[in-house]
Amino acid sequence: MAIRMASTGKLTSGSIRYHLFHQTWPNVFGVAALMSIGIIDAYFVGQEGADQLAAISFIFPIITALSSLGVGVIVGINSVVSRALGRGEHDLAETRGLQGFVIAAIAGLGIAALLYLFQGALFRAMNAGEDLAPLIRAYMTPYALGFPFVMAMMSLNGMLRGQGAALRSSAILLVNAAANWVLDPMLIAGWGPLPGYGIAGAAYASVIAFGLAGITAFILLQTSDLKLRLSRFSPEGWGDGVRALVRVGGPAAISNSINPIGLAVLTGFLATYGKDAVAGYGAAGRLQSFAVVPLLALSGSIGAIVGQNWGAEQEGRARKALLYAVGFAVAYGTVIAAILVIFARTFAGLFSDSAPVVDAAAHYLVIAAWGYGLYGALIVSNGALNAIDKASSALMVSVGRVLLVMVPAAWALGAAFGQGGVFGAELAANLIGGSIAFWIAYRVLRGGAEKERARSANAGAPSNVQAAE
Repeated sequence: MAIRMASTGKLTSGSIRYHLFHQTWPNVFGVAALMSIGIIDAYFVGQEGADQLAAISFIFPIITALSSLGVGVIVGINSVVSRALGRGEHDLAETRGLQGFVIAAIAGLGIAALLYLFQGALFRAMNAGEDLAPLIRAYMTPYALGFPFVMAMMSLNGMLRGQGAALRSSAILLVNAAANWVLDPMLIAGWGPLPGYGIAGAAYASVIAFGLAGITAFILLQTSDLKLRLSRFSPEGWGDGVRALVRVGGPAAISNSINPIGLAVLTGFLATYGKDAVAGYGAAGRLQSFAVVPLLALSGSIGAIVGQNWGAEQEGRARKALLYAVGFAVAYGTVIAAILVIFARTFAGLFSDSAPVVDAAAHYLVIAAWGYGLYGALIVSNGALNAIDKASSALMVSVGRVLLVMVPAAWALGAAFGQGGVFGAELAANLIGGSIAFWIAYRVLRGGAEKERARSANAGAPSNVQAAE
């Protein structure tokens, strides 16, 4: 493979704090726009009735888990592309990006077929009542058919993120969100001669929006330094490419999807307390997803910074980036938790005028919000681990957080304290999981920094470990 020095390995010099800010702030708008889709959906669907809001609450963790598979694609492509650019291998970066796109397209078609065929069994396993089944099916059928668009958009976004094109990456998410903002009220409630489709209209809006975002992603990628070139497709090196992408993207996809799977399990526990508890939990979950937007944006930007510096053998800079990011996550999470707790009932009332639903949503916020800071530490640390080809470590933490903490705690605390105990299980999972993830990521990056010092000493050159500013 020919090697070409590229200017896109631009995160390997200069101030780390500047790079974190410069890469994160566009992502804030992009992720905020993406998260706002859930809030808009919940608001307009909630106007249709409590049953519709309960149905969308069952649906939410499933589509979040499916979207997390797309996030795995982003992480995998981001990791291999950023490290290749850090080494100056521009052509290899383009090849890996194309291979990631092909893998994503194939996976999207397969998942769409499985979701279409087995959606009924899936929601019965979550204790969704038969009265909600038609509403759930009305949403999930068109969503399943449109899922390949999700994977295509995510793969192209991964190529943009890997080269540090944060503004372009965020623009894709903004297009997706804007389309949903416009289409949701039109297709859910109706507009002029256009009839309303109820909860199905929310799914139609999402599918159309993903298609428009995918087209936008392709255009922006083709005008960037790193392009999607069919000429890069070659049987030579395909096996290595697939293994490189799957080694990171596979565990990252599972790691990102395990949290919404855990939330689906909690939803199943809460279903035993009635539809109001599920509806309240779903509404609060949408609010929570928006509140942690800066943390999600930071977890998305840390990968390119850590990946490029790791590929350039500047592990000390990668470690310092992690410390800055986790420090911000904990501070921000604590502040936003206090705000959500103080105004819990006010925020909950935005989604429903039903007193039991508002009570359940506020109850969740008062308990679970205090774990948001360490949840931020979890996703930031996992983002750093994914970027340096340590996705298996991130996966281990994420799976342990859900299967060893969240689910057992929900069963035990729910039996003792009711729905408040179920909410407490999420708090415990975030506190424990975030602490362990940071400890692992810091140790891995510190080990890399020690290797960097050894290389500098052997070469008789000063170490770059502290030359981060």
